[in-house]
Amino acid sequence: MLRAAPRLLRTICTTGAVYQNKLKLALIGQSIFGQEVYNKLRKEGHKVVGVFTVPDKNGQADPLALAAEKDGTPVFKFPRWRAKGKPIQEVVAAYKSVGAELNVLPFCTQFIPMDVIDCPKHGSIIYHPSILPRHRGASAINWTLIQGDKKAGFTIFWADDGLDTGPILLQRECDVGQNDTVDDLYNRFLFPEGVKAMVEAVDLIADGKAPRIPQPEEGATYEGIQKKENAEISWDQPAAALHNWIRGHDKVPGAWATVDGQVVTFYGSSLLDASVPAGQELAIKGASRPGLVTKNGLVIFGNDGKMVLVRNLQFEDGKMIPASKYFSADETTALELTEEEKKMAEDIRAIWKGILSNIAVIEDSTDFFKSGASSMHVVRMLEEIKQKYSGLQLQNEDVYMATKFADFVQMAVRKLRGEDKEEELVIDYVSKNVNNMTVNMPYQCFINGQFINADDGKTYDTINPTDGSIIASVSSASFADVDKAVAAAKEAFENGEWGRMNARERGRLMYRLADLMEEYQEELATIESIDSGAVYTLALKTHIGMSVQTFRYFAGWCDKIQGATIPINQARPNHNLTFTKKEPIGVCAIVIPWNYPLMMLAWKSAACLAAGNTLVLKPAQVTPLTSLKFAELSAKAGFPKGVINILPGSGGLVGQHLSKHPDVRKIGFTGSTPTGKEIMKSAATNLKKVSLELGGKSPLIIFNDCDLDRAVKMGMGAVYFNKGENCIAAGRLFVEESIHDEFVRKVVEEIKKMKIGDPLDRSTDHGPQNHKAHLEKLLQYCETGVKEGATLVYGGKQVCRPGFFMEPTVFTDVEDHMYIAKEESFGPVMVISKFKNGDVDGVLRRANSTEYGLASGIFTKDISKALYISEKLEAGTVFINTYNKTDVAAPFGGFKQSGFGKDLGEEALHEYLRTKAITVEY
Repeated sequence: MLRAAPRLLRTICTTGAVYQNKLKLALIGQSIFGQEVYNKLRKEGHKVVGVFTVPDKNGQADPLALAAEKDGTPVFKFPRWRAKGKPIQEVVAAYKSVGAELNVLPFCTQFIPMDVIDCPKHGSIIYHPSILPRHRGASAINWTLIQGDKKAGFTIFWADDGLDTGPILLQRECDVGQNDTVDDLYNRFLFPEGVKAMVEAVDLIADGKAPRIPQPEEGATYEGIQKKENAEISWDQPAAALHNWIRGHDKVPGAWATVDGQVVTFYGSSLLDASVPAGQELAIKGASRPGLVTKNGLVIFGNDGKMVLVRNLQFEDGKMIPASKYFSADETTALELTEEEKKMAEDIRAIWKGILSNIAVIEDSTDFFKSGASSMHVVRMLEEIKQKYSGLQLQNEDVYMATKFADFVQMAVRKLRGEDKEEELVIDYVSKNVNNMTVNMPYQCFINGQFINADDGKTYDTINPTDGSIIASVSSASFADVDKAVAAAKEAFENGEWGRMNARERGRLMYRLADLMEEYQEELATIESIDSGAVYTLALKTHIGMSVQTFRYFAGWCDKIQGATIPINQARPNHNLTFTKKEPIGVCAIVIPWNYPLMMLAWKSAACLAAGNTLVLKPAQVTPLTSLKFAELSAKAGFPKGVINILPGSGGLVGQHLSKHPDVRKIGFTGSTPTGKEIMKSAATNLKKVSLELGGKSPLIIFNDCDLDRAVKMGMGAVYFNKGENCIAAGRLFVEESIHDEFVRKVVEEIKKMKIGDPLDRSTDHGPQNHKAHLEKLLQYCETGVKEGATLVYGGKQVCRPGFFMEPTVFTDVEDHMYIAKEESFGPVMVISKFKNGDVDGVLRRANSTEYGLASGIFTKDISKALYISEKLEAGTVFINTYNKTDVAAPFGGFKQSGFGKDLGEEALHEYLRTKAITVEY
């Protein structure tokens, strides 16, 4: 985002502009950032006439120098530009010899004389990682976090003789997440957007369109470079300030405290919004309260009583450990290696030698970083190891935890042996004694195998519709959480255990998850009842029961997904073989509604997982709790981290960001038609595969030759099942004239027998509507029906008791033009219209006169008539002499504005697969 301050910036910093002119450039600086700027400027057509960078370190050239030397660009490696405060004339002369028209300083740690800065025709521009004039000076990114800024960003400015005081050319900014580190900000925004902006700035200068906007002095700050000696933690601060201090110094220079007489550096902090966990006390010098070494790390306390969780600790000798292992750090004994493991150790030694070319021999005591390696070399080393040992999954953090060669080999062997198994999942529950049991409900986001607070710490209350009470405060996921969840799902799909797992093993995990869902079915049904208002007996049988069946059904499909061989014309005299493969798509986003929280999750997630994808699921904001309990069970079942991610929160925020996210390749959505249309628009950003199950106005046609008692019973189920909160509910009944009055009389008689009340009462027939806003919408719907002239035969009012209860309602004399004849209520409202005796084609026209086409029903004893009508009805499902009879093996989905794509059955798998054709010549 462009910074709003100087209005002129908005008019010139446009990413879609086309630039004509090109410049001769001198690049002064270093690092991978400088290398990327160099590459992009050359690709844009500018000529880099010279690169001025730092001398080789430990025999290794800087990345910018390596790129330039490879291209044949003149490279100058001056240790300094000035001596005793004056420019070194030989250095200045060498610089002037290249004839640059503009100096570009993407990242430069040297002091450059003004003779050089002002020499080119266009002067010099510099990248600075803060929103100037705030945080002038070194360590700007660190100070952005240390001071708790809500916005970070960068400035490209014209160099002058001050310290970061020159006129502004352009600025861009981003939000700072609650737990962002320096690396997070740099990798997510400052690096990629900074590279683009440097190129844009040069293009603007080349075309004579670059502004020079004086920096305001108001709000200007200057902070010095942060060094180890002044990074000690001051403990008399709130938890948020402690967290900002620690993350602002992570990884360099590192915030530290004195523990057991030695300096210990703290890394990987996050605010902890939970009850105080169990742990072993650890005295910290200067802290008024001991820290706690817990399963998740070291918990420290601010002077406000709030907590910070620290993941890693580093000792004075450079050894880094998980903070959770503080009291057991010295207990690990060296492993005795097998012959195969010794070979792997020698292969790793060779990889280290290739990187640390300045070191004659890689000894057991050789330290990777003290020997000259940088973060860039960490990536290279891990990739080289991955090429040789694909089964060994190492992360960047592992290198920082074991920097010496012998320690690194031991760590790698433990991982290969599986001795580094994750500790038991730690969950902070909201617990309630209800329905003669204790239900334990997770309430945080589930990302990459962990329950964590939302990045910005926001929560919202989920309400019990039976009495309007608060069940729990649930984490409300942010944009940053979506990005984390998608990144975790992508990593699990592309590089994790899940992506390498064979299909049968995948099925085994899904069977195990189904077994756990069945084991916990009473707790799940209870949570579903208090969170969604579902009658407990229905929740147990349908909401939970069908969810279990769905996972078992698709678990059986995992190893039966097949391609085909296809006969084609041979390229004679050779032969050809063509075959197809069915492949998973990748990261899938799933957005589900609130009427069947767990069942809608199962319908989409089971097919998605069976196909081999990973997923990020957003439950409805008002019913998140069974989805989060499902996440817990998936972890218990052994699903690898990142495969399943659950993000409670706002649909407008989380759902929208998921539908636009470039790394999401498929979105499955169940909900309203207007929202489905918005998702389609958003999904077009990267042409995601989309399946939509949307609104309905399902017609139910009842003929006079039906079994009337059965039609009454089934017709009531078609409308009032699950309080009418049912996507395939019969939105309009057409009753043949000769039986109309008797049908209505029998329906009203049966309604009067229904018990409305607490959904946990086993004798209750009809529970509360899902949430207050929906109840109010239903009451307005009934008022509209009355105003338009329909006859309100029964109900139409809120039940006089706490909670969100509505009377089952019956309207008759509903004409085709009326609002309630055309629009879905999604509640317990029966809308009845007559049709003339024997007018089959007429009632068909009326039934099809809707933009929806999800389901439909027919009651008649004439099978020929039933089959004729079933062919003509424009709906994805047609029920004959029954209703609501769905099954995990039968495809489910609509036509027209009820969406496209299928849930359930074999067809659902194809929504989460792609087909690849392969032709071989032999």
